[in-house]
Amino acid sequence: MPKRSRVAVAREREEVLETLKAFPDGLRQTELRAAHHSRTGHLVAYSTLGRRLKELAKQGVVTASHEGRDPNYVAVSTPPEVLLTPENGDTRSTASSSASGAKKEYWLPPNENARSNPTAEIPLSREAAAVLALIRQHRSQRLPVTYREQFLDGYDPGRTWYIPTAARQRLTQLGTTAFAGQPAGTYARDIMQRLVIDLSWGSSRLEGNKYSRIDTEELISAGREPEGASDIDRQMILNHKAAIEFLVENAEEIEFDRRTVLNLHALLAENLLDDPDDEGRLRSRPVAIGTSVYTPIAIPQLIDEQFDKILAKTRAIPDPLEQSFFVMVHLPYLQPFRDVNKRTSRLAANISLVKANLCPLSFVDVPEQSYAEGTLAVYERTDVALLRDVFEWAYERSCGQFAVLREAMGRPDPIRLNYRAQLRSIVAESVIERVWPSDTELNAKAAASGVLATDRDGFVAAARRDLIALRADILGRYRLRHSEFIAWITAIGDARKSSP
Repeated sequence: MPKRSRVAVAREREEVLETLKAFPDGLRQTELRAAHHSRTGHLVAYSTLGRRLKELAKQGVVTASHEGRDPNYVAVSTPPEVLLTPENGDTRSTASSSASGAKKEYWLPPNENARSNPTAEIPLSREAAAVLALIRQHRSQRLPVTYREQFLDGYDPGRTWYIPTAARQRLTQLGTTAFAGQPAGTYARDIMQRLVIDLSWGSSRLEGNKYSRIDTEELISAGREPEGASDIDRQMILNHKAAIEFLVENAEEIEFDRRTVLNLHALLAENLLDDPDDEGRLRSRPVAIGTSVYTPIAIPQLIDEQFDKILAKTRAIPDPLEQSFFVMVHLPYLQPFRDVNKRTSRLAANISLVKANLCPLSFVDVPEQSYAEGTLAVYERTDVALLRDVFEWAYERSCGQFAVLREAMGRPDPIRLNYRAQLRSIVAESVIERVWPSDTELNAKAAASGVLATDRDGFVAAARRDLIALRADILGRYRLRHSEFIAWITAIGDARKSSP
């Protein structure tokens, strides 16, 4: 007998559970088998029914009395948490345990030819599974829709929540780093190299980019291109690198505002659009989404108005993770740009995480089909359940990967952690003044800038290392121009090369 697919097994479990829920006092296995047959028309084998019941019991949604050899099985009633349905603004109940995965099934994208990881599993809530079935219908069965202002208007920051409380708490605990309370962006700077590689690759891959992670690392770290790589793929990776560096290096200044998001789009779209004037500019022309029956609005004034409203509501949300997911939902739904909307939303989703020194969201290993269908459910159904499950899974994955990286790297350098601003100021001054300061001069500058006497030797050594390591592609960190860097290199001659 051929092996059952995960989708078929999950469907069987769901059908068994739905049958059992119709009998509050529970049923014994023989009674359940008969009731299930009556309800579905399928006579399930005793062995199969027993396995499904054990699986449901393990998930915590079914309990067994264990009295005798034929226990009584009862569906667990879970207290509901009230969430807002974005589609109509009404309230509904959804099991709070869905946030922890207790009431989720497992969905494996069935497209074996997809470039997504064929072994990845995304746990889905019942709401997500239901909308997935709807958006997987043939295009001819899905009704054409356009932008619905009430989807955004119905969201009240601080009172409406797309991510349930239990899930937010769990994800916040996973994402909390040792840099909590430090200046914005401290953690992201600490893992900068890995973040640039992982997020550039993870986000680009969701756009069909053919670079592998190793290819991405080679391009970013050494400028080497894989044989046969396309110019578009290369440009996309490099654009991501520039956008991530912009976010991290300006962490204390970025916000969910026009300046930040338009700059993100301009960096991500550079040299990829037919008209360069569209880079970092809201669109004034209609756009179509080829695989969807959704047609975004085409009125420039309305696009402009909704764009500002999205940013204002995002700023008003009191939780960084909810902010992250909210912008990942509403920017693509509006399609404010001619192209590169989803990429912009994925980078914007990291604004609140970087600022709060939470683990960033890298999108590494997220199945392309899962993400695409989650976004499609927002477009066509204004339903966030499927994309939310993908978001939760993706964030858990990112937290796990960066936690391992942080452990491998050891504890952060306390000198760099406590004197970041002073180090950058001294490096910038040295370049602008076109000097190669001695250790004595660096020590004097350290004292003048408030560095404790006990820390000055370590500070001088760190400043010296930063001056030696300074290169053209990190000048933004010090707010230096390329011309200033070149003039400094010329003025100091061989002093830097001969420095120990």
